Order: sequence, then C-alpha cells, then structure tokens
Amino acid sequence: MCGIRMYVSFILVIVGEALRLSQPVPLIYAAAVLIFLVAFVRFWKERTMAKRFGAEYEAYLKHVPGRIPRLPIRTA
Repeated sequence: MCGIRMYVSFILVIVGEALRLSQPVPLIYAAAVLIFLVAFVRFWKERTMAKRFGAEYEAYLKHVPGRIPRLPIRTA
C-alpha cells in the first residue's frame, strides 16, 4: 500500500506544478510518468513478486484489488 501512495503522491506533485505554473508541459510529463509506473508495476514488480512468493502471491492477488478497485462480492 505504501508504494501506491508514493506513486500517487509523485503524480499529484507534478500535476500541482503544472497547475501552479499554468503550463501544459508538466501534464504531459505526468502522463508519461504514469504510463511508466503502470508498466513498471505490471511487467516488473508483479512478476518479481510472483517468482519470489509463488502461490502465496497468486492467492493474495485474488483477494486484493490491483490498480482498479472492484466492488465487494456478496455471498449469501
């Protein structure tokens, strides 16, 4: 969870700079950084965690939403 907060904070700082400076270039930079971070997490970090922790990490992924939150599933 801490990593996600760090990534979001980093993007928000860049967006804040864009708003403060009234310049569109930092927004383009923020978009590029966001794309890089999503790719980094998806293609390097998740694979590294899967290799390191195996089935335990796979079970964790099934119970914890990733970057996109999902609605809880109600059981009867």
